[in-house]
Amino acid sequence: MNMTELLQYTFFQNALLGSLFASITCGIIGTYIVTRRLVFISGGITHSSFGGIGIGLYLGVSPILSAAIFSVLSAFGVEWLSKRHDMREDSAIAVFWTLGMAIGIIFSYMAPGFTPDLSSYLFGNILTITHSDIWTLAAISAILILIFTLFLHPIICLAFDREFARSQHLPVRTMEYGLMMLIALTIVACLRMVGIVLAISLLTIPQMTANLFTCQFKRIIWLSVFIALGSCLSGLLFSYVYNVPSGASIIFFSILIYALCKTGKQIYHATIKKE
Repeated sequence: MNMTELLQYTFFQNALLGSLFASITCGIIGTYIVTRRLVFISGGITHSSFGGIGIGLYLGVSPILSAAIFSVLSAFGVEWLSKRHDMREDSAIAVFWTLGMAIGIIFSYMAPGFTPDLSSYLFGNILTITHSDIWTLAAISAILILIFTLFLHPIICLAFDREFARSQHLPVRTMEYGLMMLIALTIVACLRMVGIVLAISLLTIPQMTANLFTCQFKRIIWLSVFIALGSCLSGLLFSYVYNVPSGASIIFFSILIYALCKTGKQIYHATIKKE
């Protein structure tokens, strides 16, 4: 089957749109995550979302909706606990990480009737995303574009130096909670694509690759979006041709792109030094 015939299928059109909007959301919020060094926190939120999925299956409501609510509450909980003097940040993350996974497993097994394949939530399958998933990703993309356009300077201040942002009389706490909520919603929106296990990779690896070429916040965002999109499209085609999980394929290609760029940069610098 050639590319023209493949584009005629609705599921593949949905996958392409999902890849585009997921790349935009992850490229924007992922740059903040990497710059602020919130990778471990984001990993905790990602895995805690499984608790919401389990509750959704048990109650008979949309697992993605319940995961979104559970993830936002977990993000707020991590943010609140990590700022307490009697609780280390990594300990706060571990609490919600393990609590979410435990609740998810318990409620998914208690769910009455037929339980959907949990592996689709753990590892993702971009070919199964629906129109509602696309609209969700599009809405989050629009919100992130608007917020980062209007408040880019305050966000950069917060990302690089929290105390400096406070000295500028910025609403640091409000911004932190707001951005944590956007991180949680982005993670949940991408679960259909790459799954719980791999979602954090799409929020960090394209940004690491972009950082090889620039240190400017805005340029990292732009490069991250294009790199993430390239990874999604490559992984999508690879998963379709070889019938392997799309989430793993997407992350594999994102890491491959990073490795090639890293190696190319090292070779370039070595060549310059010899000359």
